[in-house]
Amino acid sequence: MITARKELSRLVAAAGVLGGVLAVTALGGVGNAAASGNAAGNPPATHAPVDQAATQDVSDARITITPGQGAHNVGTADPVTVAVSNGKLTKVTMTAVATGAQVSGTLFADGTSWKPDGRVERATTYQVAAEAVDAKGRSAIENATINTVSPANDFIGHLSPEDGSTVGVGMPVTVAFDKAIGDKAAVESEIQVSSSSGQQVVGHWLSDGRLDFRPEHYWKPGSTVTVKLTLHGIQKTVTFKIGRSQISTVDAKTKRMTVARNGKTIRTIPISSGSAEHPTYNGQMVISEKYRQIHMNASSVGLTKKDGKPAYDIEAVPHAMRLSDSGTFIHGNYWGADSVFGRVNTSHGCVGLKDVAGGGDGQQPAAWFFDHSMIGDVVTVKNSQDKTALAPDNGLSDWNMPWSEWVAGSATG
Repeated sequence: MITARKELSRLVAAAGVLGGVLAVTALGGVGNAAASGNAAGNPPATHAPVDQAATQDVSDARITITPGQGAHNVGTADPVTVAVSNGKLTKVTMTAVATGAQVSGTLFADGTSWKPDGRVERATTYQVAAEAVDAKGRSAIENATINTVSPANDFIGHLSPEDGSTVGVGMPVTVAFDKAIGDKAAVESEIQVSSSSGQQVVGHWLSDGRLDFRPEHYWKPGSTVTVKLTLHGIQKTVTFKIGRSQISTVDAKTKRMTVARNGKTIRTIPISSGSAEHPTYNGQMVISEKYRQIHMNASSVGLTKKDGKPAYDIEAVPHAMRLSDSGTFIHGNYWGADSVFGRVNTSHGCVGLKDVAGGGDGQQPAAWFFDHSMIGDVVTVKNSQDKTALAPDNGLSDWNMPWSEWVAGSATG
């Protein structure tokens, strides 16, 4: 089970496009690949990630990456290792997300472990991607994103987004703490967030361990946001830029998604959203992670057949972008017939776009949307049959809280 702290670490770690394949299972350390009720960190319930897909033969190989998914404040000399049981590693890469630079490493002769050849860099987000096969030749994959020690980002709590990053207009400032905060007013008073646009920015405690900041309306495109953190008279400053505005609206009734760039519609895409039994959340969601391929397994949401095997196990769902911590994704769908998109809502809660296996066709709608989206972009769903109010702390769904209520949640107001 994923703890709330691990989920927050995972959320704030993902500030760039992760181009490998991520295994999403209940024990994988990466969060659930299906929506699990409304509040972040709840056990999985109804919103499964995929439609009707055949179960694949699951590999016996089990890959372990140390430290695990979402780790931050990792020392540059701390051991980073990859190990496998019941199989052999076939490929391991460790890549700096921001630059794409790969860390050289050694895969040991017996094929059961890997480690980098030297120290890693400070204040860097790395993705470790590992592949293995078992005795029957069945493949297994595992990914982990880790963040090395960054004094600015871990000054009083782990801060997202990262210093120097560029994000979409919906990206809130999130500070995640290692423990519950008692004197919230004292802590909040040491954090000042401002925008070059002049927008008023207010903090809101979404929990005892999570403090978010946002303006009343989305950030102004092209603006610069500055975060100043003070502790014992010492100040650290983090800045990030807001890119172009992109707001995509999914209409579950018409089964179309309209993509608006800087207020102008640039494309309308046929989609398939959640079925009547498992409708997609209505509301404003924000892209928090991007994966060119992602492993989705029904065991993460408790969907199993009578023999105990997962109802589905899809190794590589292409062009997947996370919209909620409870597992809502917008992703490519290559198993649905062409007649589904724009006509029938068939998923268990995610939003599916037409794609091909492997995601290698850049002309497909899912590939286009993935390539034209960034972390922090907004995806709004309307006209779904779902009657549940989307919780603001479920991912980066802060914008679903009315401004008056948001301001009331500040400890310094």
